[in-house]
Amino acid sequence: MRLISPHGGTLVNRQVTGPEREKLIEASARMPSLKLNARAISDLELIANGAYSPLEGFMCQADYRSVVETMRLANGLVWSIPVTLAVTEEEARALREGDDVALYQGDHLLGVLHLAEKYTYDKEREAALVYRTTEDAHPGVRALRAQGDWLLGGRISLLNHPRDLPFKEYRKSPAETRALFRERGWRRIVAFQTRNPIHRAHEYIQKCALEIADALLLHPLVGETKADDIPAEVRMRCYETLLSLYYPAARTVLAVLPAAMRYAGPREAIFHALIRKNYGCTHFIVGRDHAGVGNYYGPYDAHHIFDEFEPGELGITPLFFDNAFYCRSCGAMASSKTCPHDATEHVTLSGTKVREMLRAGKLPPAEFTRPEVAQVLISALREEPNQLSTPR
Repeated sequence: MRLISPHGGTLVNRQVTGPEREKLIEASARMPSLKLNARAISDLELIANGAYSPLEGFMCQADYRSVVETMRLANGLVWSIPVTLAVTEEEARALREGDDVALYQGDHLLGVLHLAEKYTYDKEREAALVYRTTEDAHPGVRALRAQGDWLLGGRISLLNHPRDLPFKEYRKSPAETRALFRERGWRRIVAFQTRNPIHRAHEYIQKCALEIADALLLHPLVGETKADDIPAEVRMRCYETLLSLYYPAARTVLAVLPAAMRYAGPREAIFHALIRKNYGCTHFIVGRDHAGVGNYYGPYDAHHIFDEFEPGELGITPLFFDNAFYCRSCGAMASSKTCPHDATEHVTLSGTKVREMLRAGKLPPAEFTRPEVAQVLISALREEPNQLSTPR
């Protein structure tokens, strides 16, 4: 059975094995070295396993500039987010183009960067175009300004996986999800991106999408997020609880995406869609304010950005959903597209109100969130009172 092709046509694999791996491990002791932060470690892993296909390494200058300016790689292929390795000027001076550079997580060897280029870049230009703001209050802009002033580009070779990986049973590579889809005979797979617990509106749009697909890949992001986002381990307990009670096990897969959030709104919606294409998905749900933060993006900017590309360029079909809610008059979940009733009939709660209820040990209305999920969040709050942010 033929699945959707990876972005660019080939699923990248930069995970080195056998004699080549042993040779690079031995040589790494004589290489210049760098210690990677959490985002770079995530990017390294996702380049290596093909989630970022067609990228084979951190971007060189031509690709970087083209992506920032045009949302395309230098060869014209759609790509919306720069994937770069930033270093300080001092670190850059110590490296020569053509070097092999050992990459570490603390004292744990991860892999090698085959350094092709080192170059400076315009942080303000990247902020303005990728994040659509230059305000430090934006977490993506803040992270960009805090990183080094030089970028290193070149192919990578992964020698060892990162240490202490959480959710091992859910960490499926694109090759593994594709094998699973093929084994089960699924042709139309819809993916859902989330960094928050799922409430009834999310459940509604997922199940609407599942009506036209063979299966749902619930694919929460578990890489680096904002400090006030709900921790991944709490979110995973919510997903496990919800799926065990309310979703068809034969048509649902839960797996994690170990990527870092950029909070780049519309551009990140394209990025997330292309990643799920590499995992073998044919459809991708784009809801209200996808990958947004604060009020930096309009509620449906992440829908409109898909219109900037020709049909077929992305190779994965976006499914656009409006904000959903429970309508008392309809007696069902609905959206502005399907509900004719006044907003006074809609069950909606502010994030502040939800937090207040959960902290008081009270269950929000079942029309807003499943009580079993609310109980998970209440228990988590009792363990750590400050870890709950606004569900989206």
